[in-house]
Amino acid sequence: MVIGERPADDLAALQRRAAERAAARAGGADRLQGHIVCEGLVRIFKTEDVEVVALQGLELTVDRGDLLAVVGASGSGKSTLLSILSGLDTPTAGLARVAGHDLLGMSARGRLHYHRQTVGFVRQQATQNLLPYLTAAENVELPIQLAGRGRHRQRRERARELLELVGIGPVADRRPDRLSGGEVQRCAVAVALANDPEVLFADEPTGELDEANAAEVFGALQTVNAELGVTVVVVTHDHAVVDQVRRTVAIRDGRIASEVRRTGAAAAAEYAVLDRSGRMQLPAGFVAALSLRDRVRLNLQPDHVQVRPAQERGND
Repeated sequence: MVIGERPADDLAALQRRAAERAAARAGGADRLQGHIVCEGLVRIFKTEDVEVVALQGLELTVDRGDLLAVVGASGSGKSTLLSILSGLDTPTAGLARVAGHDLLGMSARGRLHYHRQTVGFVRQQATQNLLPYLTAAENVELPIQLAGRGRHRQRRERARELLELVGIGPVADRRPDRLSGGEVQRCAVAVALANDPEVLFADEPTGELDEANAAEVFGALQTVNAELGVTVVVVTHDHAVVDQVRRTVAIRDGRIASEVRRTGAAAAAEYAVLDRSGRMQLPAGFVAALSLRDRVRLNLQPDHVQVRPAQERGND
């Protein structure tokens, strides 16, 4: 599979199956809303006398069972957002809630439980996700053992099931140095799922892979989302994933600037995001296509707002 080539009807089937599995996990479709909620999220980094505002009042809601891609240029704030949502960093202000957990007010003990039970995390560098002296199956078994779950046979069966799910069951007894880059990263996905988390976060999981391996890894994330009903959030530079997910949000200057939504075979629709103060950022492609800069002319119509390039001064 090559990213972007999955037929629209297959994508729609994956979406339906993910929604069904998510509803089952939640105990009913009425509990699917707001699995991840960010309101006015701010993150400021201080180094000596310099302050860097990585997130500037970011607003985001992700429903249970969704598969979301977060895109943006380097320095846009997308990795900072992922670090906060995965519990690896703490926001400076605002609200960040994942599966009912308040990430701003979480205690150290609560954060440990959150890491072990609620979320899974896949890093960009595949070798950071696995222990090199353990086989693929042993790497998946380890977090289950550390959580004190199940007997040896149960842990082994769970590991084999997850490795089959992500498509690398036949190499379960190999160590990481005998796996391809794509196999290593898919094993990392299985490790992140070992304790049945509600949410899976992946930071550039295909960033170091060629196109074929990247497609296999992303296909594994789609399968996990559809078959387990796990909410999946992927940070990526690859805009080709827009055709493979229901929703893609773009971050610019620490805020959600725009998003693309797909529904089955329907064409993708792109939206600008309006914050609580009525501010929005036009998609970068639109700005470039019309050479917009400094000011734009607005014209209110009965059912829409026109945005046009500003005329030269003196002709306004």
